[in-house]
Amino acid sequence: MFPIQLTSRKRLAHRRVTSLMAKFKVIISDPETGKSRFVEVEGAQVVPLIGRKLGEVIDGSVVKVSGYKLKITGGSDKDGFPMRPNVHGGVRVRAILSEGVGFHPSQRGERQRKTLRGDVITEDIVQINVKIVEKPKKAEKPKGKKKKIEKGEGEATEETAQTA
Repeated sequence: MFPIQLTSRKRLAHRRVTSLMAKFKVIISDPETGKSRFVEVEGAQVVPLIGRKLGEVIDGSVVKVSGYKLKITGGSDKDGFPMRPNVHGGVRVRAILSEGVGFHPSQRGERQRKTLRGDVITEDIVQINVKIVEKPKKAEKPKGKKKKIEKGEGEATEETAQTA
């Protein structure tokens, strides 16, 4: 019915609780294969993501994929409004668009006012899109053929012979 008025102390406590309860759906895209996968991040794992901007490169261990380097490419907030790189801060704005993220004109020269989210990740963001920039380096295995070498009593063992 009537909105509840919170005192400043209760407001601060409410903010702390909601910021700790933030949950992000992270979509990790692999440009080489064209496939993407979904990871859900919540609790203390959210903290390194808050305050990051679009275009920043982060370590994959933040999003449960260690060894990878990931670039933040976009996202959307709790109401579905997309993040746009040229809107600075973590704010929601209504801007007139003629092209780009958040608006696809049907006619040439068409402009429209659209609601957008800024380029900084805040607690209001629900989905974050990232793409793989660098994959982990695989350890090289020694190249060689295995030979069976028989020892004195007929026991066979396998050793790796290096071939040049």
